[in-house]
Amino acid sequence: MTFKKRFMQGAAVLALAAAAQAQAQEVILKVHHIWPTVAMGHSRVVVPWCEAIAKDSNNRMRCQILPAMSGGGTPGQLVDRVKDGVDDLTITLPGYTPGRFPVMEAFELPFMTNTADVASAAAWEYYSKYATKEFPGTKILATWVHDEGFISTSNKPVRAMEDFKGLKIRAASRQSSKLLARLGATPVGMPIPAVADAMTKGTVDGFLTAWEIIPSFKLQEVSKFHTEVEASRPSLFTAGFVFAMNQAKYDSLPADLKRIIDKNSGITLSRTIGRYWDEATAVGRKAAADRGNTFIKVTPAETDKWIQASAPLYDEWVSDMDKKGLPGKQMLQDAKDLIKKHSATK
Repeated sequence: MTFKKRFMQGAAVLALAAAAQAQAQEVILKVHHIWPTVAMGHSRVVVPWCEAIAKDSNNRMRCQILPAMSGGGTPGQLVDRVKDGVDDLTITLPGYTPGRFPVMEAFELPFMTNTADVASAAAWEYYSKYATKEFPGTKILATWVHDEGFISTSNKPVRAMEDFKGLKIRAASRQSSKLLARLGATPVGMPIPAVADAMTKGTVDGFLTAWEIIPSFKLQEVSKFHTEVEASRPSLFTAGFVFAMNQAKYDSLPADLKRIIDKNSGITLSRTIGRYWDEATAVGRKAAADRGNTFIKVTPAETDKWIQASAPLYDEWVSDMDKKGLPGKQMLQDAKDLIKKHSATK
């Protein structure tokens, strides 16, 4: 056997050994999020996702889950922690960094939808068309919005737009801050883990949120009144979520593990998570009802006043996109059309 043949055979053996080693390597993914372990987002989204990738990879790829910000930092830092590789994955709200992700704000405009299932599928398609460049250094695995957004207050019930005057209300995003201002309240931006303490101390008089999160942070215990708009209208507001992975971490995975990540991401995952949020509405409402809290339904006529008052926010957002050289009007129409499209497949 010539030296050249022996060299080629040796190289082939080394290549096969390297491939086998890559196949056998164990990958631990650090997953960091805001929820306590009792929260639906942890138990129905994060844990099952981690179980799925472990099963699909024969335990070669597993998660180290860091709930309730136990990995350090603040909720507003989660996107950068993943982008910078401090964490491998996170679930967070882009709205925690107001104005940084304006393209995805189309789904945070007021009165866009009242079904998380439908809007989450629409949000994934919209993200894929318009917003992939908004998250450099990250691979987005899913996008979704929460269930019905509404107002909770501690002392003063909100039944009409005049009732907002003098109230300091927690907002979930830049667009919900603008909405509150249009309705006459003073918006106070803060992540959801800070709300209970802010209510107890009187820093805010109420908060915008969805039913899913109420029992997770025991918010039914710091509020008395829950104001929802007429069911025939879209809900007052929604906030968007992303399931984000560090791009470099994804790129470092062997091809077969990349395929497993890809299999467990995308529009199906997005819509499934949205459905979980819809299903959690009843649980949140029950927690408030069991405490004896009061539910207020805004009349259709009053709801239409709120819709009219918030209408300029659409034009402002379109103008903001236009200034960035983006087709704002078309983007907004696409968001609405995608919601309509997925409503037909519900």
